[in-house]
Amino acid sequence: MLYTLHTKQKLPVSLQEAWDFISDPKNLAVITPDSMGFKTLSGDDRAMYPGQIIHYIVTPVLGIKLQWVTEITHVVDKSFFVDEQRYGPYSFWHHKHFLKEIPGGVEMEDIVHYKIPMGFLGRLVHPFLVRPKLKEIFAYREKKLIELFGEWKEKQ
Repeated sequence: MLYTLHTKQKLPVSLQEAWDFISDPKNLAVITPDSMGFKTLSGDDRAMYPGQIIHYIVTPVLGIKLQWVTEITHVVDKSFFVDEQRYGPYSFWHHKHFLKEIPGGVEMEDIVHYKIPMGFLGRLVHPFLVRPKLKEIFAYREKKLIELFGEWKEKQ
């Protein structure tokens, strides 16, 4: 079964500021909860480009360390990029990151399509283990981006 996670966040920053931050692979560690034990092993030494391979260690649950290798498959400057898992905890991982300039800032949108391994067992643990963990990670990211860039205020 293919699952989808979809988030949007507005930030009071310029398109260039938002792009410079999210397209720098080093910043993924900044917006990932410490509890994930996230560490980049290689591939974050250059600005993002199509074909870039980034190798991480993550500790998503129960202190179990996992290797995760993603490839940046598409990049359109100041518009979007896509990362796809090549090796890691999911059977399938396709993550689209979109930026759109809006009055007073930027709207960031993420669309993640993913599949859990282990067939029936994976589907069984998804609603109470995997999905909540992904939501927690994205909620942390949203909070961290507000800390870094400020909270979006709707214009009256």
